[in-house]
Amino acid sequence: MDQQLDLRGVQVTWLGHGTFKLRSPGGKMLLLDPWVGGNPACPEDQKHVGKLDAILVTHGHFDHIGDAITVAQEAQPSQVVAIFELAAWLERKGVQNTVGINKGGTLDLDGIRVTMVHAEHSCGIQDGDQIIYGGEAAGYVLTFENGFRLYAAGDTNVFGDMRLISQLYRPQAAILPIGDFYTMGPREAAYAAQLLTVPMVIPAHYGTFPALSGTPTALREALAALGLGTVTVAELQPGQTIG
Repeated sequence: MDQQLDLRGVQVTWLGHGTFKLRSPGGKMLLLDPWVGGNPACPEDQKHVGKLDAILVTHGHFDHIGDAITVAQEAQPSQVVAIFELAAWLERKGVQNTVGINKGGTLDLDGIRVTMVHAEHSCGIQDGDQIIYGGEAAGYVLTFENGFRLYAAGDTNVFGDMRLISQLYRPQAAILPIGDFYTMGPREAAYAAQLLTVPMVIPAHYGTFPALSGTPTALREALAALGLGTVTVAELQPGQTIG
């Protein structure tokens, strides 16, 4: 780790790729993008995530919803949150307690405020031999019970309105994809950190497949080139928890 990490009581566990388990200061358990059983980066002892209070889904690609149905059945969350069209598809597949919101909307998850924000990415759902419309890709800003704010970007490229996310929500840490090819790479992620003005970046969506060539080291170098060498890059190993 680069520096002392201060997540103010929030625990973040990377389960590999874009999947994260979050424990709030009040003890709530959330899962971001449920892809565990088929996720080659997820450790075997983490493939059953246990009881959850909520599942948050950023978009409908298999590497983000591949185990949504199974995990929802096992974990029995009170809410499964996604953009409206994707939530409707999950409900048709038997997922209970779906909540379909849209960008700019905020949901109160028993003391945790979850705001859906924009992402630059596609969102087709592989349903049998068809790819069907799944709404749009999104990210989330989570404001925890103690006021700590985490931006989970989902799959995205950098976009100029990340500055608005900074101005509106003031995230104190950001989960950003860095793998390249399907999302932004390290150079773009460094620019995203600059727009967001966050002191900490948690890299995601890299190393799972050969095409995802971005690395935390390359992100640090790109940050330094922008004069942002003080930004902490919280490089996790799959299964590792910080906070």
